[in-house]
Amino acid sequence: MQSDERLIVALDFPTADLAKNCVEELGDSVCHYKVGMELYYAAGSEIIRFLKEHNKKVFLDLKLHDIPNTVASALAVLTELGADMMNVHAIGGRKMMQEAVKAVHAKAAELGRPAPKLIAVTILTSINEEQYADLNYKTGIAEQVIALAKLAKEAGMDGVVASPQEAAAIREACGEGFLIVTPGIRPAGSDVNDQSRIATPSGALKNGSTHIVVGRPITKAEDKKAAAQSIAAEIRGV
Repeated sequence: MQSDERLIVALDFPTADLAKNCVEELGDSVCHYKVGMELYYAAGSEIIRFLKEHNKKVFLDLKLHDIPNTVASALAVLTELGADMMNVHAIGGRKMMQEAVKAVHAKAAELGRPAPKLIAVTILTSINEEQYADLNYKTGIAEQVIALAKLAKEAGMDGVVASPQEAAAIREACGEGFLIVTPGIRPAGSDVNDQSRIATPSGALKNGSTHIVVGRPITKAEDKKAAAQSIAAEIRGV
């Protein structure tokens, strides 16, 4: 069955070997993978090279958040790895995001290749209302997510990472062509695990998401390929 690049499978593994085994088991049913902190800190650029050698798209999910110069310099180095998408925390602010965009585009131009998409994390999908209250923001989750999404767009970012529950409002606020990458995706009947603001694959896409990130419902499935194919079929049906 044909893969769909809107489905991003999260390779949340502690070793390169486990991640590679998963990719090989999934075969051509998945073409887009997320490499997060756990795997990148364990395997580094090796796993990015492996995925690119297998003609996969890569979302490098390191959620950078530091002073503008540090983030810009780090992203310039990471751009050399060839990932298709990278991210920062939107709460790093306008200048940090602007400098990130400049650095990535400059490095990509120097390398003679298209710049990877840059997206900004709004409010983590694991955070519920009770946890959010601890952060002492003046607005609710949804309002804060929209404000951060608009700031990211103004700073030149290509899109955001956000809960599927806020996707429709982000689409309305930021318009077409703005990427909305949504974790917290759980097929009907799946365990919620540590996510709070969730949706089904079709629900997220109907709300305006451009990409959905799915981890354990696929990577922990007894038949990983069948699980991925089922979600890809649901995506194509939207």
